[in-house]
Amino acid sequence: MIKVTEREIFDILTGKISGIINRTLLKAFSREGIDITTEQWTVLSCLWRKDKVSQQVICDLTQKDKPSVTRLIDNLERKNLVVRVPDTADRRINLIHLTAEGASLKQKTTKVVRHVVNTAVEGIPHDTLLQSKDILIRIMRNLEQG
Repeated sequence: MIKVTEREIFDILTGKISGIINRTLLKAFSREGIDITTEQWTVLSCLWRKDKVSQQVICDLTQKDKPSVTRLIDNLERKNLVVRVPDTADRRINLIHLTAEGASLKQKTTKVVRHVVNTAVEGIPHDTLLQSKDILIRIMRNLEQG
């Protein structure tokens, strides 16, 4: 019999939780008629906080590599949710800009995401959630430095 360590269990659980959250969000978006993926939502979410940023900024904020972000932006452009606009200071750089349609998705998607997150954390005390968040942030920082 193979013995699984606590660390392996943690790895498996965090991966499963991420997958379940992504599938749940995708289904919820679909039910609400929102035609985006969870990955596309992460890009839009960055732009809702600060519009007209470079692709590199989106890479840094989403922790995704440049080819993945390029593909996501291409797909969002095809859906008329973003456009690439040349940077006036450096014409080699395109800034990613929300279209009116992309900006209009914010309220509807935020409502869906909040509902899914509230369902996910239902019954978990607030202080436990805060402690869990702190631990996960610490793990992420350790991995980023290491």
